[in-house]
Amino acid sequence: MLQKSLIRRLDLITLQLFVAVHQEGTLTRAASREAIAVSAASKRLMELEEALGISLFVRQAKGMTLTPAGETLLHHARQMLFNVEKMGLELGEHSHGVRGYVRMLANLSAIIQFLPEDLRAFSALHSQVKTDLEERPSNGVVQGVLDGVADLGICSSDTDTKGLRSVPYRRDKLVVLMRPDHPLASRGELAFDDTLDSDYVGLHAASSINMRTHAAARAAGKVLRLRIHVPGFDAMCRMVQAGMGIGILPAGAFELFGRALGLHAVRLNDDWSERLLILVVRDEAALSPVSRLLFEHLRDGRL
Repeated sequence: MLQKSLIRRLDLITLQLFVAVHQEGTLTRAASREAIAVSAASKRLMELEEALGISLFVRQAKGMTLTPAGETLLHHARQMLFNVEKMGLELGEHSHGVRGYVRMLANLSAIIQFLPEDLRAFSALHSQVKTDLEERPSNGVVQGVLDGVADLGICSSDTDTKGLRSVPYRRDKLVVLMRPDHPLASRGELAFDDTLDSDYVGLHAASSINMRTHAAARAAGKVLRLRIHVPGFDAMCRMVQAGMGIGILPAGAFELFGRALGLHAVRLNDDWSERLLILVVRDEAALSPVSRLLFEHLRDGRL
């Protein structure tokens, strides 16, 4: 009975409103955002809760927060809305001769070092497939794939994948970025501990490289002397060039950005500096045909 009731009474506008209430925190702001009268929005939520037979929100003076049942519905609602949006995009693209649409999330290392060539090769084989690529930190990639925001993602293998299916993608090597006149520049390779007396230029707090370096510093009983956070590898290289400190970045990113700025890189000999990047999906068997094509193309690339 519940399933038939949901089919009859559940609609996309109500789901969109439900997600908006969660994001905005109040019914008034959510109704305004969705251009729905507050009374109509309230009626929709009440009818949704009646159809489900459960409370979705805890209603307080300061706003509305999800119940555990609401958290469950949020996961499914986001996935349903994403699938509807994706369906519209894919159908719209057919009118322009595009036969498929893939949404993908990846961390900065993968986007900078490997994906340009991999996606160019894929596009050459499947010119009528369109790819939407968004950069997120590794944990954000996992969460986005879990939430149904993307079909597949690429993240660092030390990320908690929360049950997602994962396969190896590529390996990279972290190096220490510095000016040629830095006291450590004459070394052939370095242990991370040897760098901890220097000031650091770090990536944004959510990046896997930032988390690795802070964890390694704590393991050495020291604190990373971080002078500034930057959003990307190009910004890190400019800050290092300006004398703000040293940094940790993939060797491929150094070749793209650092060498042209006259900077120097020294290999790290710590085990954690060898990284594996992985492909993650919710369910390989449930991928659309074009998403499966891209997944298999990336999966079968050389490590």
